[in-house]
Amino acid sequence: MKVLGMVLSLVSTSLWAAQTCVSSVVSTTPTARFSANADDTVTDTATGLMWQRCSYGQTFSSASQSCTGTAQQLNWQQALTVAENDEFADFKDWHVPSVKELASIVEHQCVEPAANTSVFTETLDENYWSSTTAIKQIDHAWAYQFADGKNNIKAKTLDVFLRLVRYSK
Repeated sequence: MKVLGMVLSLVSTSLWAAQTCVSSVVSTTPTARFSANADDTVTDTATGLMWQRCSYGQTFSSASQSCTGTAQQLNWQQALTVAENDEFADFKDWHVPSVKELASIVEHQCVEPAANTSVFTETLDENYWSSTTAIKQIDHAWAYQFADGKNNIKAKTLDVFLRLVRYSK
């Protein structure tokens, strides 16, 4: 029972922890770099990538400037499939970001989450899939963990969060 209480204490602490940012570190995703679009996407003017503002499964509310609904966890193959079939904002060319694309939205100035929360509201302190397969373990793919912004490999059979991207034209 004591162990369960400690686990619940740790879980509840991480659920309500506020984002921490260090002013001595230069922002890697300044808000000015992103252009908010009327279709609840944002375009990164530095990379030319258009991102869905919310995690897959959620909807952005312009009125509250936040994401609503429940973010879905998918295994890697499911993530590739939903990206191929997604027609969010009337675009049909969404994809699971490569590890380099996903790295471009990691905010190294902050943790819990390591994201620009003005642009990507409600980003979870969890792993998000990339489309990049690990070289030595082809049954694993790269992910970014947005609690601290570090990349890691995950078994493709695990359920992980997702944020879709496309090339803006």
